[in-house]
Amino acid sequence: MSQLTIYHDQHPDNIEFHSETHDQIAAQLAQVGVRFEQWQAAYEINQTTSHDDILEAYEQDIARLKAQDGYQTVDVISLPKGHPDAPVMRQKFLFEHTHSEDEVRFFVQGQGLFCLHIGERVYQVLCQQGDLISVPATTPHWFDMGSDPQFTAIRLFNNEQGWVAQSTDSPIAGRFPLLD
Repeated sequence: MSQLTIYHDQHPDNIEFHSETHDQIAAQLAQVGVRFEQWQAAYEINQTTSHDDILEAYEQDIARLKAQDGYQTVDVISLPKGHPDAPVMRQKFLFEHTHSEDEVRFFVQGQGLFCLHIGERVYQVLCQQGDLISVPATTPHWFDMGSDPQFTAIRLFNNEQGWVAQSTDSPIAGRFPLLD
């Protein structure tokens, strides 16, 4: 179940807002310029569905976002449960950073925790199957895939370089809860 938890950035033990309701999550995130949507596949997706078929199943929503926001490239990434490099991969995203473009992720399967540092608040968004999040360019954030991740996600990019992070050099990510 998708979740949004909001904290003051100086008080990681004090929850200011929490919801598991899509409409409430989307409304709270829209107030700070973050897109949060739920998509439905055109047909059933399972563990053996090819990446090309996954893109085809979400073709209409992908085309809509590309037309609205000018995304140029789209791909699918998958990480199977028990992957030997998962701990190293997890650490790659657990620091506060920004991007020069939007970070757009749609969760076909599995989950991930996006932690957005906007103003004096930290917005922790647990994205699960069917959720799309678009973190605006230059928004400080970090991402947690969990200790034993398993997910498939569609990524949309404005540039062909893909994921390029610039560290904020802030230790804030270490003060907030992560996935188990």
